[in-house]
Amino acid sequence: MTRSSAPTRAEQVYLRLRADILAGRQRPGTRLPFAELSTRYGASMGVVREALSRLTAEGLVESEPQHGSRVTPVSTVDLAHLTEARRAIETLVLRQAVEHGGVDWESQVLAAHHRLERTPQMAEDDPDRVTEEWAAAHSAYHLALLSGCPNPRLLAVAQSLRDSAELYRRWSVPLGHGHRDVAGEHRRMLDAVLAHDADAAVAALAEHIEHTARVLLEAGSDLDDETDDETGDEAAGG
Repeated sequence: MTRSSAPTRAEQVYLRLRADILAGRQRPGTRLPFAELSTRYGASMGVVREALSRLTAEGLVESEPQHGSRVTPVSTVDLAHLTEARRAIETLVLRQAVEHGGVDWESQVLAAHHRLERTPQMAEDDPDRVTEEWAAAHSAYHLALLSGCPNPRLLAVAQSLRDSAELYRRWSVPLGHGHRDVAGEHRRMLDAVLAHDADAAVAALAEHIEHTARVLLEAGSDLDDETDDETGDEAAGG
C-alpha cells in the first residue's frame, strides 16, 4: 500500500470500531465513553469523536445529550420500522438499477453472486454462526445489486438502512437457515436482474427483506431482552 492510499488514523479507528459493532463485540445499547475508546484503539479524543460522528450518521451509533454515545439499541418496534423503510427504499433503488444498469453492472452482480454462492454460510465449528466471509460476500452481493442505480443519494440511504439491518442479523438468534432457501432467494434476484425484469427483481428483493424480518420478529423477546440486559449491566456498573 502506497503512502497516498494508506488509510488515515481516523479511518483506521472508524473501520475498527465499525467492525466491532457489526461483529457484536460492542453490544447493542452499550455506552461508548471517549476515554475508553481512546485507550482501546490507541487514538486521540478528536479521532474517536470523528469516528463516532461517522457511525452516528450511518445509524450504528446514537448520540444522547449529556450522556455521550452508545451503540444503537435493537427492538422489535425498530425492526418493523426498519423493514418498512428498507422495502420502500431498496426496491426503488433496485428498480432504477435494473432500468439503468448496463453490462458492466450485470457483470459485477454476476461476479458478486458467484463469490456468495461459493462461500460457506455457516461455521464448521458452530452450525448456528454465520461465517464472517459469508457475511462480507452477502453484503457485497446486495450492494452490487443496488449499485446500478444512477442516484447516489438514494443509493447512500439504501446502504445506510442495510448497515442498520446488519445489526439485527448479527445480534439476533440464528436466521433459521435450516428452514429457508437463502441461496434460492439470491438466485431469483440474479435471474430477474439478468432478464431485465424489474418487477420480478423488486418482488424477489421485497420477499427477501420481509422473510428475514419475519424470522427475527419471531424471536422478538430475545431482541428486546438484548438491549434490556445491556442497559441493566450499565446501571449495575454505574
